[in-house]
Amino acid sequence: MNQPSKILSLTALGQQLRSGAITCRELIESQLAKVQRSNSSINALVSIDPESALAKADAIDRKLQDRQSLGALAGIPIAVKDNLCTRLGVTSCGSRMLKDFRSPYDAHVIEKLHEHDAIVFGKTNLDEFAMGGSTETSIFGPAHNPWDLERTCGGSSGGSAAAVAAGLVPASLGTDTGGSIRQPAAFCGLCGLKPTYGRVSRWGLVSYASSLDVAGVFAHSIQDIALVLQSIAGHDPRDSTCLPHEVPDYTSFVRNFEQIRSTRIGVIRQQIDSPGLDPSIRRSILEAIETYKNLGAQIVDIDMPHSKYCIATYYIIAPCEASSNLARYDGVHYGFRSKRPEASVLDRMIEQTRSEGFGPEVRRRILLGTYALSAGYYDAYYVQALRVRRLIRQDYDEAFAKVDVLLGPTTPNTAFKIGEKINDPIQLYLQDLFTVGANLAGVPAISIPIGHSPEGLPIGMQLQAPPLGEAKLLAIAEAYHQHVDYQPMVPPSFQAPVS
Repeated sequence: MNQPSKILSLTALGQQLRSGAITCRELIESQLAKVQRSNSSINALVSIDPESALAKADAIDRKLQDRQSLGALAGIPIAVKDNLCTRLGVTSCGSRMLKDFRSPYDAHVIEKLHEHDAIVFGKTNLDEFAMGGSTETSIFGPAHNPWDLERTCGGSSGGSAAAVAAGLVPASLGTDTGGSIRQPAAFCGLCGLKPTYGRVSRWGLVSYASSLDVAGVFAHSIQDIALVLQSIAGHDPRDSTCLPHEVPDYTSFVRNFEQIRSTRIGVIRQQIDSPGLDPSIRRSILEAIETYKNLGAQIVDIDMPHSKYCIATYYIIAPCEASSNLARYDGVHYGFRSKRPEASVLDRMIEQTRSEGFGPEVRRRILLGTYALSAGYYDAYYVQALRVRRLIRQDYDEAFAKVDVLLGPTTPNTAFKIGEKINDPIQLYLQDLFTVGANLAGVPAISIPIGHSPEGLPIGMQLQAPPLGEAKLLAIAEAYHQHVDYQPMVPPSFQAPVS
């Protein structure tokens, strides 16, 4: 059996471009060839504009030749999740409701990528309106895990993860509402960062649950994550939830990973001792804890008493917000409209449009949210969930008074087979068991690869930090990878053919 081969990181590609070892056009042509060769098997990219990418590459090459000033991501192809608005192409959200929608503007994060001279390479597959944990609710069909094509790459940002894991792009943007970056990152053997709520503008991100949604990054290394985060973070006056705090130099913090000896790492025992945790993941997490001990970090057991309520709290608050956000898709303002004869009357048209335009999982969450917000149930469900959310945030505040970061598994199991859980919503929701807490509390969290299961499937470890603690989070993650000499790998099936 072929062994996985090393992959060239975003940072290394940037160095090659600036040194003249390769041209930007050569890089983009190479990546387009990979897409042509591999995308059909993983269904990661749902739209791409080669002409636009090559035109931008030529413009970057001219700037390089003329020694003009360039942004930090100059010439780097980056794919973006298809719920981030782009002027170019369609922004579908993986839904029939928006399958022909063309945004009149770019999302803030897309503007920032352009500002730093990145090449927006294509749009990636996702669960419909980011609702799902396996990318199986997409109108484009499921994305496949490059490590095992019969298995899911996770969700809802599964396409963004699969595109990076297969080497189609060196980095991608996703969104995370309850673990939608970190879970796919763990399943696909990547680094995946969910920033602090408000650290990155949500302007132009098609809303699922407004108090939980965050745009974040997939990449092969911590250095690459830091570089992209550096480029997209910062205040945006168009987003009232975006924080006005100055953006630190994340790349310099990553280089100072030796400070690990003064770090207190909290271990969430409820997660490691969870009876549903895969034994191979538990072993890998315990080995990572020993690695941090050997590096001189202080390990502290942390109790999160309200963590057992995270899933229930999330799956009340998120559907309630989704019910409100998705009310705008009524067939009147924009998007899909039913053409059935019975839809000639306004109320029937709206009913038919929403029934045909939304898939089963989206309809399920709208109905759940509408029920919880209805008269007689609002106080019993939604208000109660908000109170528990405050207690969960209090658990985090108390934990971070004792430790610098929290450590635990990202997912309860490795990537499962496509079709295995799609008809059992509860089992799918439990995939978020360890990740939803960070969204409810608004804290930054990252999943990093720490090994493989006996079946050869990637295993991820989650680290969480206090609000705006991304710099320390990245440094502590990098310390682990440096100690174990972590090398990003391409799955065997996606290695470049021998010429």
